[in-house]
Amino acid sequence: MTRVFVDTSAIIALLVDSDSAHASARVAFESLSVRQAPLLSTSYVLVETYALLGRRVSITAVESFREGFAPLLDIVWIARELHEKALDELVKRSSKKLSLVDVSSFLVMKEQKIDEVFAYDRHFDLEGFRSIK
Repeated sequence: MTRVFVDTSAIIALLVDSDSAHASARVAFESLSVRQAPLLSTSYVLVETYALLGRRVSITAVESFREGFAPLLDIVWIARELHEKALDELVKRSSKKLSLVDVSSFLVMKEQKIDEVFAYDRHFDLEGFRSIK
């Protein structure tokens, strides 16, 4: 069964009713559920998601995500070596549009041989990953 990487952009789209991609994210997530696709993400995506939900929605949304959605994800915890590798890659690319979370996600996907991503961030497409939307 093909694993799918889950990005912050998809989580926010799925959980925030007012997000412009909400309807699309619901359909995509239902498709992933039917496929019973294993979902993988990183600790950095979790941190980014908690921050955005807390800022844009509420601390209650953070708690709901933590208890209801986060357990559906297999999490790769970003250790020092991967953090430094991602930071080196970010500096090398010198792009203001990429974040450390993005680059660490790309590296994890490559290491884990994952080519499919649930995301609404065009950077994944530009990296050659296949987006589920």
